[in-house]
Amino acid sequence: MTIHIGAKAGEIAETVLLPGDPRRAKWAADTFLDDAVCVNEVRGMLGFTGTWNGHRVTIHGTGMGMPSLSIYVNELIRDYGARTLIRIGSAGAMQAAVKLRDLVLAMTCTTLSSPSAALFRGLNFAPSADWGLLSAAAAAAESRGATIHVGGIYSSDTFYDERPDLNEQMTRHGILAVEMEAAELYTVAARHGCRALALLTISDHLILGGALSAAEREQSFGEMVEIALHAAFAPA
Repeated sequence: MTIHIGAKAGEIAETVLLPGDPRRAKWAADTFLDDAVCVNEVRGMLGFTGTWNGHRVTIHGTGMGMPSLSIYVNELIRDYGARTLIRIGSAGAMQAAVKLRDLVLAMTCTTLSSPSAALFRGLNFAPSADWGLLSAAAAAAESRGATIHVGGIYSSDTFYDERPDLNEQMTRHGILAVEMEAAELYTVAARHGCRALALLTISDHLILGGALSAAEREQSFGEMVEIALHAAFAPA
């Protein structure tokens, strides 16, 4: 048990899927895991552990933004032994070629700031995905006929962004999409020698406009969870 996670020793699996919304964690656990048990309810941040194809898996919410995610990922790794962490979330497209419901696999993450930034004292550390997870997720997505994009994303520390000039530069430099958590996930995982990946469904479009309905988000989210699970347990 930690300050923010009430699970007992042994109740968190080495493989953890990380949606931002705790209710999405419950939905994913109910839908994809066998014998799922709630292992955390502290502050309403739900976590569940069960099995998928015989493999133990925990699905745990992280909340919104890098500071919130950093708390849970640090504790999951340091106190519970998590070794493979996959963010499953939504993102806003920043390229015309990236469409609603497409999947983005974040190879790298650009950010203005993160909770880990002070450690580097001005160094522009480049957080990146684990190659094994990235390649396995790409293969799993392609085998299902999903439309995927692999490349850099932007992890923003603000949702109501008032820097249109910054968004323009992200688009100009080929950034595929924007979200709010992956850069810190990759940095914390690197610090502890863990595997990490962000697998994102495009839910809205900053360039072309438009957004998915609630029903469309749920359907796309299911495909993303399946791909994440296959990637986590793909043969090395």
